[in-house]
Amino acid sequence: MRKTISAATAAIGLMAGSAAAGTTAGPAPAPEPVQVMVLGTYHFGNPGLDINNIKADSVLTPARQQELERVATALLAFRPTKVMVERQSASPDLADPDYPKFDAAMLASSANERVQIGYRIARLAGLASVQGIDEQPGPGEPDYFPYGKLQATADRLGKTPLLQSLHADTAAWLKDFEAAQKSSSIGQLLLRMNDPDGLQGKMDFYYSALAVGDRDDQAGADLNAMWYLRNAKIFSKLMLASKPGDRVLVVYGSGHLFWLKHFARHAPGFVDVDVTPYLQRAR
Repeated sequence: MRKTISAATAAIGLMAGSAAAGTTAGPAPAPEPVQVMVLGTYHFGNPGLDINNIKADSVLTPARQQELERVATALLAFRPTKVMVERQSASPDLADPDYPKFDAAMLASSANERVQIGYRIARLAGLASVQGIDEQPGPGEPDYFPYGKLQATADRLGKTPLLQSLHADTAAWLKDFEAAQKSSSIGQLLLRMNDPDGLQGKMDFYYSALAVGDRDDQAGADLNAMWYLRNAKIFSKLMLASKPGDRVLVVYGSGHLFWLKHFARHAPGFVDVDVTPYLQRAR
């Protein structure tokens, strides 16, 4: 009988000890968030792929290269563990295939912002790879920017003046930006480009375009939906290439600024980091 009582008492004591130990340990700590700093850029190499394009001064001059060094040094203070750029990659880890070839000759000859900012900072940070997270439609995939349909619908419904007005606003902003190149450093120009209250920080063009359509042909809504889809897929790739605790610098065309920052703010486990204080050090 004594053995039975002792065994029961020992079992109760073991259970109590386990419960106490469990209470002390508490829940597992939440994973560190991924910090995402989006740098919206203009296209240094003038590829002319947008509806409205900036005529950029050469960034390959000695003076501009010094300015880019200041930008890189300022952004390096973010201590990025990943750099992600506007480039498609077929690699499982989304590695940009050109980054391993990066050297002084590439820096001196390629005006692309991917090279001049993304690769430059990644090398300074000692990163073995740069991730290409861009999304473009393949054969049989949807058009992520169905502007032709928008224009045709506007013409049919007599709303072409609305589109012309929106383009006029954009053209005026671009003209002012181009003029500012004469007296502004690249750091200052990037501050303009990343102003949350500026052209690229808001969605005035897209949301105004929602008015282009009728009951059956809502071309403005389609444009907004497809642009959202492309940016959602871009950020999805960022998520695939990140792990908790990463500090991700995203170097991307400024037209993507609004949505990429939106996802960084609202996706669970991710935090949006304002690039402005860093760029202010590079003026």
